[in-house]
Amino acid sequence: MKDTVEAYWHWLCSSIAGDPGLLWRLVEQYKTPKGVFYAKEEELAMRFPGNPKRIAGLCAKRRDWDFEKESENLRRKGITFVSCEHPAYPKRLGVIPHKPGGLFVRGGLPEDEIPSVAIVGARACSVYGREAALWFGRELAGAGVQIISGMAAGIDGFGHQGALEAGGKTFGVLGGGVDICYPEFHRGLYMRLEREGGLLSEYPPGTRPMRYLFPLRNRLISGLSDRVIIIEAKAKSGSLITADLALEQGKDVYAVPGRIEDPLSAGCNNLIRQGAAIALSPEQILEELGINPQSGSENGKRGKIALEKAENIVYSCLGLQARNPEELSKAAGLPLAEVLRSLTGLELKGYAKEIYKNNYIRAL
Repeated sequence: MKDTVEAYWHWLCSSIAGDPGLLWRLVEQYKTPKGVFYAKEEELAMRFPGNPKRIAGLCAKRRDWDFEKESENLRRKGITFVSCEHPAYPKRLGVIPHKPGGLFVRGGLPEDEIPSVAIVGARACSVYGREAALWFGRELAGAGVQIISGMAAGIDGFGHQGALEAGGKTFGVLGGGVDICYPEFHRGLYMRLEREGGLLSEYPPGTRPMRYLFPLRNRLISGLSDRVIIIEAKAKSGSLITADLALEQGKDVYAVPGRIEDPLSAGCNNLIRQGAAIALSPEQILEELGINPQSGSENGKRGKIALEKAENIVYSCLGLQARNPEELSKAAGLPLAEVLRSLTGLELKGYAKEIYKNNYIRAL
C-alpha cells in the first residue's frame, strides 16, 4: 500500500486540506505527491516561504504518517479515497481550476455519462422555496438526472429529498469530513444518501464543518453539475458564490424567480436581472438537457389521472405560493362551493396539498 500512487495522494490531501492552490504548487514543484513526501523540510520551507504554518503542518503530518494504519482507518469507517489519477475520479472535476487532489467518499460518485444538476439555496427557506426544491429534485431525478447539493438545511436538503422520493440518484458534497453528519438533524438524509447516492468531500475524515470551508466546497457542487439551479437566496448569500463559480466554470445558471418584496428572493431576482436563465419548471431544464420530460417523471405518471373541468381550472390557479379557497374562487371564476369540491378531488389525486389550514399549493 505504501508505494502506491493513491497512498501518497491520500497523505497529501489529508495534510493540506482546504488549500488546493498550495497543493498544486507543491505537485508542480516536485512532480508527484511522493516527491513532496520525500522533500527535505528545509527545502520546502525555503521554496514556499509564504506558507510557513502550512509547510510546518505538512512536515509534522509526514513524520507521524503510517500508510497502512491510515488506509485501515478509512476501511473501518466505510470511506473510499479516490485520487485525481484514479479512473473513478469524476471527469467533470478534472477540468475545474484548483481541482481537488482527491475525494473521500461514502457510497458512490456521480456517473460521468449521466446528466447532473445542482439545486442550492437558502437554509432558512420559505414554504415556496421548499416546494420548489422538492419539485425540481423530484422531477429531474425521476427523469434520470443526478441531483448534486450540499446537504445543508433548507433548499439543499429538500432538493436531495425530492430526488430520493423519485427513486433517483443524489449526491451530497460536504463542508467537512464525510464521517461527520452536519447538520445533525439531517442524520436520516445522510444515511439515505450513503445508501442510495453518495457523500463526498475533499476534506479528510474528522474535519469539523467550519464556515470558511463551505465557499471552497461550493466549487465542487458546481463542478460536478451540468446546470446549477438557485432557489431562494438573499442579496448576500453563499448560494450566489456557487452561482459565480458555476459561471467561471462555464456552467449554465438558473434562478427560480420570487416576489420582488421578499428578501429571500432578492438574490435570485438579481441573478435574473444580470442575465441568469429563469427556471420556471423542471420540464424546461429537462428539455435543455435533451431529455424527454415525460420519461419517468412524476408529471408523466400524473398525466394518466383524468381531471374534471372544474378541477383543471382550479389546478391552473394553484402554484407554489399558498392560496386560500376565496382567492382561488376569485382567480378561477368559480363558486366557492365548486372550488372546495375541486380542491378535495385534487388532494385525493395528488395534485394539491394543504400546507396549513385552508391554504393550498400545487403538489407538483
